[in-house]
Amino acid sequence: MLSSTLSRPSVKHLISTCRDPQTLAQIHALVILTGSLSHPQSPGRLIAAYARLGDIAAAQSVFKTTSSHNVSTWNSLIIAQSRYNSPAEVLRLYHLMLSDGRVRPDSSTFTVALKACAQLSDLKTAEEIKTHAFGSGYKHDVFVCSSLLNLYAKCGKMDEAMKLFDEMPMKDLVSWTTMIMGFVNVGRPLEAIGIYRKMRAESMEGDEVVMVGLIQACAAMGDVRMGRSIHGHMIRRCMRMDVVAETSLVDMYAKNGSLELAHLAFERMHCKNVVSWSALISGYAQNGLASDALQMLVRMQECGLQPDSVALVSALLACSQIGFLKLGKTIHGYIEKRLEFDQILGTAVIDMYSKCGCLSSARSLFDRVGLRDSISWNAMIASYGAHGHGKEALSIFLEMSETGLEPDHATFASLLSAFSHSGLVEEGRYWFHLMLQKFGIEPAEKHYACMVDLLARAGHVKEAHELIKSMVIKPGIAVWVALLSGCHKHKTLELGEYVAGKVLELNPDDLGIHALVSNVFAAGKRWDKVGEVRKAMKKMGMRKVPGYSLVEVNGKLHAFLVEDKTHPQHEKIMEMLERLDYEMRKMGYIPKTEFVFHELEEDVKERMLCNHSERLAIAFGLLNTSPGTRIVIIKNLRVCLDCHVATKYISKIVNREIVVRDVKRFHHFKDGVCSCGDYW
Repeated sequence: MLSSTLSRPSVKHLISTCRDPQTLAQIHALVILTGSLSHPQSPGRLIAAYARLGDIAAAQSVFKTTSSHNVSTWNSLIIAQSRYNSPAEVLRLYHLMLSDGRVRPDSSTFTVALKACAQLSDLKTAEEIKTHAFGSGYKHDVFVCSSLLNLYAKCGKMDEAMKLFDEMPMKDLVSWTTMIMGFVNVGRPLEAIGIYRKMRAESMEGDEVVMVGLIQACAAMGDVRMGRSIHGHMIRRCMRMDVVAETSLVDMYAKNGSLELAHLAFERMHCKNVVSWSALISGYAQNGLASDALQMLVRMQECGLQPDSVALVSALLACSQIGFLKLGKTIHGYIEKRLEFDQILGTAVIDMYSKCGCLSSARSLFDRVGLRDSISWNAMIASYGAHGHGKEALSIFLEMSETGLEPDHATFASLLSAFSHSGLVEEGRYWFHLMLQKFGIEPAEKHYACMVDLLARAGHVKEAHELIKSMVIKPGIAVWVALLSGCHKHKTLELGEYVAGKVLELNPDDLGIHALVSNVFAAGKRWDKVGEVRKAMKKMGMRKVPGYSLVEVNGKLHAFLVEDKTHPQHEKIMEMLERLDYEMRKMGYIPKTEFVFHELEEDVKERMLCNHSERLAIAFGLLNTSPGTRIVIIKNLRVCLDCHVATKYISKIVNREIVVRDVKRFHHFKDGVCSCGDYW
């Protein structure tokens, strides 16, 4: 008979190898008929088999109908619930097991229960389980410790994880990997690298997951040299390059500014997902290559992939950089139709509208966003500041305070910057004082830089210098450059030369800063110093960044360089500028040739001023838009004083609003007046 020939090993084999529910039900019936269900391990095996085939209800039924539960039975159901991603049910069963009192949890029980706590970020319950596990003799159990380690890492408790890790007598690859990834995820890349070095010192080889963690650490540290070394190590060891590893490489190279390598790594990928595309798009946008970012977005969609929030935020940043309002509006519409309008996307769209010159649209959207975090409020404060509306920025700040949100370092940096752009000296002094006294925020260099900029540009150059002297932290390049700009504007040349020396001591690698230093020396007729600075710039391989301006006409962007003669409409543009120059001179315009720091004839200087990129862009805009159309210009450098004066005249002559966004702020020209009140 069957009952006499069915042995326990064959029952185990039948259950473990069964691959379909109908056959398993027959085996289950056979086990009951033969009496094999009475074997202590049989119920647990049946529970595991039903769970493996996706029938969790049948697994629970076996558990309920089993008269006496042992640790195998409990663990089988607990593991089944864990595999079906039911962490709350895992913990319920764990506590039920404890309250039953007849069975003691073992290593598997504690391991799975701790995993459930990690999924729920339930540190309190985890500590209770840890106490029970260690008290039951599992303090040095590699599985329990690894699960606890994973919990600490996922909850960001890396100090606790490190303490446990150091106490573990046995560390497997999973443990080392957990520590490396844990430190990376909490923004402590140096410690992640340190763990890897300890791992290698103990002759443990890292796998592909470890390499991904190290690549991400290099991205966070900005260490492209080490990143390339890890990349080479993976190639030499013939490690499997899956989409995660390759995307991490693209991201690492992009974040470190090595965009050619990022693009090369991207193009070599056999399989690209949305994250891969987003990493490269973000890299281009973050490094100021807006057109490349937008081209990649188009390519991504041509490949049949829909951009995610990372790609869209990066695309919005690219639109902001070049003032591409039409495309920015299109992306906004796409988000409204396809995605949930969360705080990150909302803030990115608000920022885009503001930087494309549509402050009213930015405010309208801000008022419609339901949940606002401090980043959203900061963006709106900064937007008003950049447009020269310091009082409105303060109003938004006060409104934010009424919501119960506490201002942070970034909030005060935006507020103080807004005061600086509007010349609100008293307000700046008042809130700078309150920042520490009321809100307990110690001024950082960015706050000092804003205050020095505010004071120096308002003519309080000596007060700004005294503020620098009172700083408890060492003033950096931003602070000294802010003072130098004030000295240059207000012709405080003696102090300016001293400050220029301080700036040069800090070895700046920014071309604009060297140009400012050169201009300060030139204003004081210190041609020997000008020569030294320019010689140093040449020695370092640095040339002054040429000025360029962008203007959007009929949904297309047009770029103009200083003295640009390549545009198809060049002759018409020059004719327009000549007519405008004639009209301006009739109204009293006198070219400010003193701002051309070259020893040239006056007529040559005047011609150079007339060929500045923003004037070419304005003339093109006037030629190609209907009367009354608002013109928005995006310039990569600061507007010079002569162009500022000329644009005021032009706005009155053509009866149009002309908006110019330079590297510092917005200027809204209308009826011969600028919104900055000639204060920038």
